[in-house]
Amino acid sequence: MVISAVYILDLKGKVLISRNYRGNIDLNIIEKFMPLLGEREDESCPCPTLQYQNINFLFIKCNNLYLVATTNKNANAALILQFLHRSAQVFIEYFKELEEESIRDNFVLIYELLDEIMDFGYPQILEWKILQEYITQESYAVDKQVRPPMAVTNAVSWRSPGLVYRKNEVFLDVIESVNLLANASGNVLLSEVVGSIRMRVNLSGMPELRLGLNDKVLFESTGRGKSKSVELEDVKFHQCVRLARFENDRTISFIPPDGEFELMSYRLNTSIKPLIWIESHIEKHAHSRVELMVKAKSQFKKRSTANSVEIIIPVPHDVDSPEFDTNRVGRCEYRAEISSVVWRIKSFPGGKEYLMRGHFKLPSIESDEIEGKPPIQVKFEIPYFTTSGIQVRYLKIIEKSGYQALPWVRYITQNGDYQLRTS
Repeated sequence: MVISAVYILDLKGKVLISRNYRGNIDLNIIEKFMPLLGEREDESCPCPTLQYQNINFLFIKCNNLYLVATTNKNANAALILQFLHRSAQVFIEYFKELEEESIRDNFVLIYELLDEIMDFGYPQILEWKILQEYITQESYAVDKQVRPPMAVTNAVSWRSPGLVYRKNEVFLDVIESVNLLANASGNVLLSEVVGSIRMRVNLSGMPELRLGLNDKVLFESTGRGKSKSVELEDVKFHQCVRLARFENDRTISFIPPDGEFELMSYRLNTSIKPLIWIESHIEKHAHSRVELMVKAKSQFKKRSTANSVEIIIPVPHDVDSPEFDTNRVGRCEYRAEISSVVWRIKSFPGGKEYLMRGHFKLPSIESDEIEGKPPIQVKFEIPYFTTSGIQVRYLKIIEKSGYQALPWVRYITQNGDYQLRTS
């Protein structure tokens, strides 16, 4: 991958930052970017690459800015786009918000960062934690010599050596989001599970961690049963994971970054029974009132409990004077800005069924507009529960000093795009 130059532009095409890495490109070529982009505004999903003569423009949009990279080589477009996203993340970690104002306020610092993250068109250091060790927002004294951290010069660029913790701990969260669309008859039209394994590592030294899951491929290769195994799709790992070892024996082996990070993400495209099912009935009496009845049923195991449940039920936009009866289960409020009733239930055990009734008044003059029937949305979080059945079989911590560390594992299932149609 060879990048000729990197630019930061506002939405009008004005260049805020430009950094040329190779001298064989005319800096004025960026003036061709906005006209080319304007030709594609009518496309529903414009391609993030543009071409002018033998120059390729690859770009991403962040808030009110464009980050653009140019190259005249047959470079890997996906890697260049990933470089732009990682660069944007570095700026966000430094400035909190990547906006035109933050670019102008940190003009000199951005040039320092651009000099470090790329050298002669090749990406170098894109770990913001490492960059913050020697590129700070405070000026250095003249007589102080600044040395780059050891992490820049060794193979493990995402972790600095010499870390010491009084209490060595590892926290691992398996978080799954359920995307589901079901019709009024209870038939699931679309369902998938999007999961991630996130970690917070407080370990001394340079430890190696080994994580074992109930992976279907591993279970089949070792002759174990398939009943408790999970087939993971679209798996994406953090750069610290040794991919060669995972391909060989399905062991997730890695030297972790310090602090919080996402170890891996995955997806399961499988049929899922709705965890919380909602039945609603709205009876509209013209020029008079609206009667609402909502039945909520949890369809997961009784030993689990859903927390912070929110059921959002659309109602006609012209109702007023709401009255609710929840039988002391949760509380309801009418939110006029979204024309919906929000029923909040703090704790919803599995295998339970709750009923809510609502009453609204209608104006005497009825609108001629035909209202649609938006789906019901459900928000929830179920701790100690996974829809896919994924399990952490072991988490080994190996460090040359031989200290003892405490691993903590937590499972959480939450809603993603969870919608139930009413008609």
